[in-house]
Amino acid sequence: MSEETGLGPTLRAWRDRLSPAAVGLPAGRKRRARGLRREELSELAGISVDYVIRLEQGRATRPSPQVVASLARALQLNREERDHLYRLAGLRPPSDRHIVDHIPPGMQRVLTRLGETPAAVFAADWRLIWWNRAWSAVLGDPSGIDPEDRNLVKAHFPVPGDCGRVGLWPVVLRDRESTGRAIVADLRRASAKYPDDPRLSALIERTLAGNARFAQLWREGAVAGHPEDRKTVIRPGVGEITLDCDVLTDTDTDLKVVIFTAEPGSEDESRLKLALVAGAVPSMTITQTEET
Repeated sequence: MSEETGLGPTLRAWRDRLSPAAVGLPAGRKRRARGLRREELSELAGISVDYVIRLEQGRATRPSPQVVASLARALQLNREERDHLYRLAGLRPPSDRHIVDHIPPGMQRVLTRLGETPAAVFAADWRLIWWNRAWSAVLGDPSGIDPEDRNLVKAHFPVPGDCGRVGLWPVVLRDRESTGRAIVADLRRASAKYPDDPRLSALIERTLAGNARFAQLWREGAVAGHPEDRKTVIRPGVGEITLDCDVLTDTDTDLKVVIFTAEPGSEDESRLKLALVAGAVPSMTITQTEET
């Protein structure tokens, strides 16, 4: 790590940019420091001035998690900066310990601009929490499915008594095995980030006990995100529509935006447009082996 990107220079840069007024301190008449003095940061963070000096000079490079947390609060770091500080100190950034279902305003604005592109949002445990009209038109309106059953893990790895669905129409996966592995690997990643979330823990425990294939993949220990995929939706009144499925994950919330698109100029694009014109249609009976 270069002299300009290490822990010490980064702390100095953050200290220099923070004005005394921003932390409720009087500016005073004679200040050579552009931002906070080391003594002021020391007082705000509850650590010694000597230790602040050693950190900034690179003579101390492994502060404890408690010190890093105090510095992050004193320097008024945002989440990305806080996580960066932890990594510079050789520590794992703290995580939000419970799954987020709330869609941030910025993501909401992006979703509204997708127009007639089928899109949905899943939480970190793959529960479907939002979808647009185009999604309903192509896959069937999931609003009649109980919220706890709108889950891709339940749909892909059913256990006795499960009725997990994230849509109403049959979906044929290009590679069911790879998709299953990706779901399990992503769920394992979420389990480490949200160890205290009861909804996630219950889902994992129930599926481990009730689905042998899930248990086998879980024991393999893979950790990864869910990549893009290709799926064929069997849409009543339209026929088969083969679509590219892309998964965009928000790093702050682990919310996953799933988007379906068709190859431009293809027959699938024409069928997609027909499905959008037709809109949502009444539910049909789906067997448990079919999956969205």
